[in-house]
Amino acid sequence: MKAEILCVGTEILLGDIVNTNAQFISRELASIGIDVYHQSVVGDNPKRLLEELTSSFKRVDIVVTSGGLGPTPDDLTKEIGAQFFKKKMILDQNTVDKLKNYFDKMGRSYLKGNNMKQAYFPEGCTIMENDHGTAPGCIINENGKILIVLPGPPRELKPMFLNSAGPFLKKYSSETIKSKILRLYGIGEGEMAQRIKELIDKSSNPTIAPYAKENDVTLRITARANTEKDALKLIKPLEDKVKNIFGDNIYGYGETSMEEVVAKILVERNLTISTAESCTGGLIAAKFINYPGISSVFLDGAVTYSNEAKMHRLNVKKETLDKFGAVSEETAREMAEGIAKTSGTDIGLSTTGIAGPDGGSEEKPVGLVYVGLYIKGDVFVKKLQLSGERNKVRNRAAVSAIDYLRRKLI
Repeated sequence: MKAEILCVGTEILLGDIVNTNAQFISRELASIGIDVYHQSVVGDNPKRLLEELTSSFKRVDIVVTSGGLGPTPDDLTKEIGAQFFKKKMILDQNTVDKLKNYFDKMGRSYLKGNNMKQAYFPEGCTIMENDHGTAPGCIINENGKILIVLPGPPRELKPMFLNSAGPFLKKYSSETIKSKILRLYGIGEGEMAQRIKELIDKSSNPTIAPYAKENDVTLRITARANTEKDALKLIKPLEDKVKNIFGDNIYGYGETSMEEVVAKILVERNLTISTAESCTGGLIAAKFINYPGISSVFLDGAVTYSNEAKMHRLNVKKETLDKFGAVSEETAREMAEGIAKTSGTDIGLSTTGIAGPDGGSEEKPVGLVYVGLYIKGDVFVKKLQLSGERNKVRNRAAVSAIDYLRRKLI
């Protein structure tokens, strides 16, 4: 079956919040074999909401909405749904009792606000309980058309979909759509697409599609089958071909991050690490520290922005700085070795560069970064020439440094 997603809320149109609900709902619908053909956002306006709902049901049989279930007068998704299906709004006593109990526990009077509005539902609908808020959802299923009405807050919407809406919709799909996402670094979207052009052109089930992200690129391989197991069998041969093409440019799968992949390797191998950062200003350390359990191997992180700090904290030679400058292969090498030896770690990772917008020259332009890497006595240096504004250069330098370490460890 085909579905559309209709997100309700003027705050989305104004850009006050990011619409993450559509992404979540799309993924969940795909996982149960329901194709999403259209997504739209409408403000808290009854006329436009009814128009959108009417247009959606002309194209598909399933519409999933999010938002517009609150107690205020402009929360009208249920009411407009009832209007579309020509149903009355009736009071559900079970919901009234639950809401009263909820507000009693909070020491607030349920009857003083507009919350009674949240206990009214289109006649004959299936009510979906909300264990994380005060706005229950509902399902209207009539004449081959299905309306799924979900709350707007993601912490309420997600469990309601997973526990109620998803299992209900699963009955209307005989297929499963399964996707596998491969994450790549060190290659651009254009080059990646060119190298797999033949695979893209020849693939129908499974399909393969490249996407550019902020710090990497991804490949999504998607298969449609009767079961998840069968879908994964279809994905495997194409995944193997992709691995042969891109090799160690592939660093992970799904929603993982570069730092998570490398931190996991460090913890599993019990390799201790310390960092010495200049232009990245602690970004590498911060990324590693996001990983739970990293404290067992991450021993030290130093931001040595000035030449004096490089000399006093890392034992970088004054002669090196005078002859080659702070942004140089030689300085990056001594920084990595210095932090490892002074911290007593197996690995030392360093960065020094020119993030911009000022400070560059013809010899050393903005975006020039050197990454130093010390691993148990061996020292390596990589030169990067990055583009973009200051924070983009810094972030890309941090991710590139972690990727450099990853490639040396695999």
